[in-house]
Amino acid sequence: MDDLKRKLLDAYQRGFPVSPRPFKDVGDRLGVSEEKVLEAVKELKESGALSRVGPVFKPKSVGDSTLAAMAVPADRLEAVAELVNGFDEVNHNYEREHRFNLWFVVTAHDQDRVKSVLAEISAATGLEVLNLPMLSDYHLDLGFALQWN
Repeated sequence: MDDLKRKLLDAYQRGFPVSPRPFKDVGDRLGVSEEKVLEAVKELKESGALSRVGPVFKPKSVGDSTLAAMAVPADRLEAVAELVNGFDEVNHNYEREHRFNLWFVVTAHDQDRVKSVLAEISAATGLEVLNLPMLSDYHLDLGFALQWN
C-alpha cells in the first residue's frame, strides 16, 4: 500500500471535509491532485480496504434506522451478504459467530422504508430478518490508529 493510501486511511476516518469538492480539499492538504485522491479511494474500495466514504449522523437526526440480524446457512452466507449489500439503505454488514450470523444496519428516510427494506430482504432470501431497533443511543468512536509494517 502506497503512502497516499495510508494517509487517506489514517487521516480521514473522521474530519473529512464537507465542501463542494472534498476530494480536492483532501488533495490540497496532502499535496496531490484531486484525481490522485479519487483514484486512490477507488483502488482502496476495489481492494476491500475501504468499504465506504460517507457521513455518519447521530441516530434519529436524519431519517430512521435499525440494526438487523439473520440466521443464514453457512453455504448461503456469501450470497445473502451480497444481496443485503445491494440495498442502498444498508451501510454495512458483518458476520458474527452466533446462530444469528449476519448483522447489518438499515438507514432510510423513515421507519416505513426501513421496514420495507427488511421485508424485501426476507422475501428475496426466504429467511427471517430480526429487527433490533435502538432503544438508547451511545456514541462509539470507531476510528483508530492503523499500524503499518
